[in-house]
This record gives sequence, C-alpha cells and structure tokens, in this order.
Amino acid sequence: MKYLLWAVMPIAAECGEVLWSGFFNSSSSVKEFDEWSWSNQIGDWQWYIHGSGDTGDYLGLSEAFKNPADKSDDQGIRITIDETSSWNGQNMMRSELIPQTTEDLGSGHLFYHFSLSTNETNAPNPKFEHQIAFFESHFTELKYGLLSGDSATQDNTLRWCVNSETHWSTELEAGHWYNFAYDIDFDAQTVGLWVSNGSQALKQVVTGVSASTSTNSADFHIGELRLDNGASGGAEDWFWSGIFVEKAPITTAIAGL
Repeated sequence: MKYLLWAVMPIAAECGEVLWSGFFNSSSSVKEFDEWSWSNQIGDWQWYIHGSGDTGDYLGLSEAFKNPADKSDDQGIRITIDETSSWNGQNMMRSELIPQTTEDLGSGHLFYHFSLSTNETNAPNPKFEHQIAFFESHFTELKYGLLSGDSATQDNTLRWCVNSETHWSTELEAGHWYNFAYDIDFDAQTVGLWVSNGSQALKQVVTGVSASTSTNSADFHIGELRLDNGASGGAEDWFWSGIFVEKAPITTAIAGL
C-alpha cells in the first residue's frame, strides 16, 4: 500500500504548516480503504461509516473526480450514498471518511480545506436534509436540501452552518466546484469560512462566529449523512478533492501545496 510522505508527517507549505492531508496519488486505489480496521489503523483515512455493500459501491477514485485546478491530488474521490447506506441500522443514509492521524487537529488556529462538486447524474436529492463535512458535535458543517422541520417540499440550497444556524449559502449547481476552508480558532472558540469557485483563490466570507470548537482529531466527517427518515432518497454522488488541515496562515491557492 503506497502513501504520500506528506500524508503521514507535517510539512511546510508556502503559507501554513500542513498537519494532515487526505490527498490521493496516482497509485491510490479503492481496495486500500478495506485494509484499514480498528486493529490495523493504517493509511490516511478511517473507513467504517457506510452501508452493507462493497466499498466500491460507495467510494471511487479517478482524476475525473477532482477539481481540475487542484494540483496536490492526482485523483479525487467519489463518495456515494444510496438505499443500502444505512449504518448500524440507523434511519439515515451515511458514507463518511475520517482522518487517520496521530497529529493534534484540535488546537490553535487551523484551516480545514476541501473542494466539493456534484453531477446531474445521481444528483443530490433536495427533498432531504444532508449534513456534510461535519464534526461529531456539529459545531460547524455544510448542509444541503430541505432542513428538518421546514414546511417547503424541497430546497436546493447548500449552506454553511455554525451551531445549526446558516451564515453563508448558495444554490447548488451541478458540475460546479466549490472550494472551502473552515477557519477554526480552537483557543478563541470561533469559526469562520473561506470560499471560492473553480480555480479562484479562497476569500474570507465569514469571520469570528462563536462556537464550542472541539475535536479529538478523529471526528471530522468527509462525506454525506442524509436524513431519509424511512423515505426513499435514491443514489447520490458527491465528489471531493484538496482535503487537508493546516496551521494558520491560510493557503488560499486552489492549486494546493
């Protein structure tokens, strides 16, 4: 199993110091995810939150799955949820990866980076609430779709939330790459957001929202949780690349490190 050197030790970037990265090189393959277990914690990712199907049903790696502007990854990752994605019998569909690291990802001023896209094929279902790129306590996260308790029938909004309150939003457009960095000051207990589109450099859009910022360095969920609540939401493909965590100051270039 081949890993990038910078994925297992801190490296110096042009701006911040990278503490952990989930980059995929050209030799990375889906079968490597199955080599991880609680008794064999290897590689860059934990893979245990998923449905009953084969790993290839939920994860895929390809150059076509990454933001073309991202030069740190050779491949991006497709993370899929479908009707088989119930984890441990829960009434929700889940496919999620979590960083595998011994680094401290919960102290000081850090930036959590990732890029996200969808397609018209297996498009996200706007009738259901989705929780995306979240911490276990949900102090900050992306949400998509009709929020629980809303009286509408569907909602195509992608929104960034702190403590379940929306602080930034946009209409989700298929084929469009959205670049994000969560600006988390664990000491000051604040969260902000940097955003851009396509190849554009990240720009700060929200600053200093108060939150109970905390992580054990193994609870940042990259993937999707859909609140089906017994209904049928269908298959959805979400595409991710440029996933890494760095110390301040921020790297704003989408080309990467």
